[in-house]
Amino acid sequence: MALLEVRDLTVVFQRRGEQPFTAVDGVSFDVEPGQTVGLVGESGCGKSVTSLAIMGLLPKRGATVTGSVKFEDTDLLRLSGNQMRDRRGRDLGMVFQDPLSSLNPVITIGVQVAEVLERHQGMSRKKALTEAAGLLDKVGIPDPNRRISEYPHQLSGGMRQRALIAMALACKPRLLIADEPTTALDVTIQAQILSLLKGLVQDTGTALIMITHDLGVVAGLCDEVNVLYGGRVVERAERHELFAEPRHPYTHGLLASIPRLDAPRGERLMPITGSVSDNIPWDSACAFAPRCPNALDVCREVTPEQEWRGSRLLRCHNPVQPAAAETEEASV
Repeated sequence: MALLEVRDLTVVFQRRGEQPFTAVDGVSFDVEPGQTVGLVGESGCGKSVTSLAIMGLLPKRGATVTGSVKFEDTDLLRLSGNQMRDRRGRDLGMVFQDPLSSLNPVITIGVQVAEVLERHQGMSRKKALTEAAGLLDKVGIPDPNRRISEYPHQLSGGMRQRALIAMALACKPRLLIADEPTTALDVTIQAQILSLLKGLVQDTGTALIMITHDLGVVAGLCDEVNVLYGGRVVERAERHELFAEPRHPYTHGLLASIPRLDAPRGERLMPITGSVSDNIPWDSACAFAPRCPNALDVCREVTPEQEWRGSRLLRCHNPVQPAAAETEEASV
């Protein structure tokens, strides 16, 4: 049984005097208990908006959210504001992308972690602060009894990110969403944060949605990967299968643009041409067609339907051929 079922999630932004913009277009996926599911793509592909829609954090004015987000058979999109506030922190936790702007600069770290426990578990301030120090220690912050009296600006970027993780895990939520939790952190701190998240999933059975554009993070953490482009899932596969044989040209391009340690000296990278803004509306074509090296005439005229090819979901008229098939064609 899936812990979270997202079905046809669509988010449309509308500003006065401007055309509506569809940021998320019919996204569907499941997350099972103890599973880590990745949402991958370039900036502007709809990853963060998807997470904010699931958490009920999008503004009421100017944003229209449709579809369903079922958490244990309860549609989160149908809950009132107060009902959703009861869920956030207790059943659903989120680690935001920028820890400095996500933390209140004029409130100590200890109080910010403690108020989650006061709100959802009815603890007194004294007991909640003691528990907060234990949580900071659990996520690897040194000298937690001193840190609970410090403000966000007194902590390093890695410590602030750990503090956000402590807040998200304070009430032991069954689903945790991590939105680019390693952005702007150096490589060693990134590795520590990812190791921390991986250990928490294994130890507590918490389901994790990892939002990232870093395929190295995906390779070391995720069980299943959803590749998003233009607000739609263009490919979904188990991690090893996806890295071994990417079928969608966008997925193939993302992997080909990663520097390889075993590449010959001086070999050029193969970046994806253009930018995310160079697209065609999904309702009349494939959004990736203007940037796609495999594009055919049909790609600019007909919307590709999603197809299941074994355990893989694919949305493409002319997918990349598997290595085995290419070898066979070359021999013929």
